[in-house]
Amino acid sequence: MLQLKSIHHIAIICTDYAFSKAFYTQVLGLTLVQEIYRAERNSYKADLALNGTYVLELFSFPDVPARLSFPEAAGLRHLAFEVEDVEAARQELIGQQVAVQEIRTDEHTGKRFCFFTDPDHLPLELYER
Repeated sequence: MLQLKSIHHIAIICTDYAFSKAFYTQVLGLTLVQEIYRAERNSYKADLALNGTYVLELFSFPDVPARLSFPEAAGLRHLAFEVEDVEAARQELIGQQVAVQEIRTDEHTGKRFCFFTDPDHLPLELYER
């Protein structure tokens, strides 16, 4: 069996690099660790960290096809972020003009959560600690 240690990173391809980079850094608060422009691919890549831990790669490519998000399709379902207080985090996103669904309670854990999307409609979740 493989000796996996942890999830190293999640990669996201966006349609508007500047807008998505601003969303993930200014709205969600991830830190830009490194940014690279790859001229041969006409592509940007940003490495982003959460609380000092490298977690996300944000890519841009020309003419990317749209992703089917709703209804749910095979593939990555959503990316969840843990928060201390889901209501406070939800209100902060709403204050930044992000549409956020109502808070629900996980029937198995009793924890509260809610969903929203990134600029490319990738489903994101806030899950209470």
